[in-house]
Amino acid sequence: MLELRKDIFADERDDNLKEIGKGTQRQDMLGHVTGTSTYFNDHRLQGMLHLSVLRSPHSHARIRRIDTAEAERSLGVRRIISGADVPRNLNTLLSLINFGKDDEPTLAVDKVRYKGEPVVAVVADSQREAFEATAKVRVDYEPLPTVFDVEEALKAGAPVVNETYPKNTFTYHDIYDHQKLRFGDVERGFASADHVIEQRYQMSPIEHAPTETNGSIAAPVHQRALCRLHLDAGAVFLARYLRKDSRFTVQHLPFHRGNRRWRLRRQGRHPDRTACDPRRHADGPPRALHFWSRRGDAIRSAARRRTDLPEGRHHARRSHRRAQGAGLFDSGAYTRLSSYAVVKCVAHLPGPYTIPNVYGDVYCVFTNRTPATAMRGFGVTAMDFAIECQMDKLAHLIGMDPMEFRLLNAYRDGDMKAHRREAKNTALIECVQVAAEKAKWPLREEFKRMSSRKDGGGARAAIPATAMDARAPARPAAQQRTPYDRAPQPAAATEPPRPTPPPPVSPPPAPQPASHGTMRFSSVFGSRRR
Repeated sequence: MLELRKDIFADERDDNLKEIGKGTQRQDMLGHVTGTSTYFNDHRLQGMLHLSVLRSPHSHARIRRIDTAEAERSLGVRRIISGADVPRNLNTLLSLINFGKDDEPTLAVDKVRYKGEPVVAVVADSQREAFEATAKVRVDYEPLPTVFDVEEALKAGAPVVNETYPKNTFTYHDIYDHQKLRFGDVERGFASADHVIEQRYQMSPIEHAPTETNGSIAAPVHQRALCRLHLDAGAVFLARYLRKDSRFTVQHLPFHRGNRRWRLRRQGRHPDRTACDPRRHADGPPRALHFWSRRGDAIRSAARRRTDLPEGRHHARRSHRRAQGAGLFDSGAYTRLSSYAVVKCVAHLPGPYTIPNVYGDVYCVFTNRTPATAMRGFGVTAMDFAIECQMDKLAHLIGMDPMEFRLLNAYRDGDMKAHRREAKNTALIECVQVAAEKAKWPLREEFKRMSSRKDGGGARAAIPATAMDARAPARPAAQQRTPYDRAPQPAAATEPPRPTPPPPVSPPPAPQPASHGTMRFSSVFGSRRR
């Protein structure tokens, strides 16, 4: 089990923080700006061995045979490691909290599922010898069909990327292939809408590309069953890679010039680095092990933010809004954190607005891309981007100022969220008002007087009758339906004229409380953590 002792941090900082408004200097800043900080790759330990990794050149291929004979005869080679040598080769971070299944091997065994997946590791006396020996390893691959598009991956007959999830979708609660949200009757709302906007958005993948060298050093401590890790990461994740009877303790975690040093009991290593327990890589006394990832390998194989594909379908009348959303999250070849990001995405699907009817389906899909992970937001960013774009377009269609449109629809304290939880401590109205003031954006007086603490609850706290996957009759022929792939076309003669860019003044008459007296919600997920 993992033990974190607070007394270890006693000399790091005072818990009673009073830093706002003060120019406090970070304790590691001087070293960073003068170039004297000690990074993991600056350590040169006595007798240190070096590890290099052979990665797959294919996006999807079966491993027929691995020939290491020539590499084993190379100068300085101490050991060659395959997946069979790793005690707990399958892992995923979320399985530590019993969320999902272990599906990602540290070193591939039967097949590779993305270009750059680690296959073999070589340990040698020097970095150069490790790299040269790695180049001599021969792997016989049988290329397999690939799928890189989330929609193609969901089609019948698509190549199975990850056999742990044979349908190419993550399995929630052991039976569901997606996360969904239902609140009210969306189709009935669409049938009575003045305007319907349907739009697809796609987020680009993002790579952190840190300036520091990627890698780690695992060093034995005093010939005991302890390791000290020097990492380029801010945290270390362990446990699932170890033998079933393994136990370890984090004994030391000082912050040292921006670097973190860990001492671990028994076998332990970082899941994003292949520097394993140094006791396993050479005969004789334990020796430190150094792993350095070249920039090309780091860019090619490092986890990045997903290519999310949120799709929004919103409608608006002068006083009512409805939303239907769908999302496909490209997890890449393995789970990492994408499955949990889908949960957070569904939690944020309605946004912090008055949408009394909500319908959402979001999938975590496996493809032969590099495994993705969460980056600041856990799936909220993509859906929030889509929602705010839709809000601007709806405001434009009905001829209303976009800031006032948000104020009108923002939820208040006491409103019911789409996740069946009461909204508390809401402040979107006040945030928009301050932002408008700072930007010198004109707001009418009635919108300046709005408050998140007033006009909430009551009828808006009720949970509406929810139509589960029901379908309403076809929409009226005169209804305005806007895909918004291009600039909106002129409205039909039977509809009010559509304005040009949203005017700051002269919008529709100010709404009375009854005009938006419907249920509201926040983006906080109110169900199980899963």
